[in-house]
Order: sequence, then structure tokens, then C-alpha cells
Amino acid sequence: MSWKRGLLVALVVCVPLLLGPAACGTSDANERKDGESPSPVGRLLDGTDREGRHYREVGKDRAPEVGIEVMPDAGGSWDVRLTVRNFRFSAPGAKAEAVAGRGLACLFVDGGQITRLRTPGYRLAARLVPRGTHHVTARLYADDGTVWAVHGKPVESTADITASGAESSPESAPETSPESAPETSPESSP
Repeated sequence: MSWKRGLLVALVVCVPLLLGPAACGTSDANERKDGESPSPVGRLLDGTDREGRHYREVGKDRAPEVGIEVMPDAGGSWDVRLTVRNFRFSAPGAKAEAVAGRGLACLFVDGGQITRLRTPGYRLAARLVPRGTHHVTARLYADDGTVWAVHGKPVESTADITASGAESSPESAPETSPESAPETSPESSP
């Protein structure tokens, strides 16, 4: 009878040891076969934007969207309003990691970056938009600096505006408004 009791004790001790890792789950469940953890959101692509930021591909059904409207202001400046869907602006100092539907927008005029936005509104100084037709683009970025993308193309929106005011130098320093002053931290700047 004592050998049966010993066998029973051995089973009671060994079965939880064998099933324990499977029941509790391990970090191996979230790792690929090569040992690397998968990207937290989407898939990093080889493609980059003009600034060298990699695209972060997400499915169209979950992808953030941005719209842009640019209206002239009485003082000669331009009011920029962004509308976003499936996206929230991160607070300044947010951790530099990709979180689904979060991040910031970068504003470009004719391909040159003007500022980073963490709010949907911005006042574009008249001196940044000399006489003529210009393309004002808002592009969405994750907090790790990657560009949100769908089908290999950045999530962005462009508005064409025509300025009829006095000529000004395109090399003028960008002006920021208090509601969207850019950060200076190189780690979080797309």
C-alpha cells in the first residue's frame, strides 16, 4: 500500500508542475520563433517618409484618419483645423512607443515641416505662406516617430491654398501658436 501512496504523492506534485506553465501562460506566447517580441501595433515597413521615418502599417478598418481645413484669417495668417478619426493626440512627454490610434500630427507647407501638433488647431503665420499656391499637409505619427500608414501610404491630408498677400521669404523661421508649440525633445520628434 505504501508504494501506491508514494505514486499518488508523486502524481500530485508532478501534474501541477507540468501544467503550471501552460495554465499560467508565459511570455513565450507573445514571442515569435526567432525570440523577438512582435511590434505592439501594426507592422513596420521598409518604406520611409522624406524625413526617414518608417511607416507603421495598420489595417484600414483600424487606421487613424485625418482631414485638414485651412482658412484665411483677417490678419493675413491662416487658421488650420484638423479633424481626426480613430486617433487621439498624445500629451507632451508621452512615452516614445506606438499605441494604437495615438500620437501627433506634423504640419508641412510645400513639403517642409513647420511644426508638430498635439492639438487639432494651429495658426499658420502669413510669412510662411508667400504669394502663390501652396500645399498644406497634416501627417499622423505614432509617439515612437513612425508614420501611420495604410496600404504603404502615409495617413495624411493635404489642402491647397492660394495666398495673394505680400511676398515673404520662405526661409523665415516658423512661428508657433501657444496651443500647439512644438516640443524640443529629439526622442519624440518625428
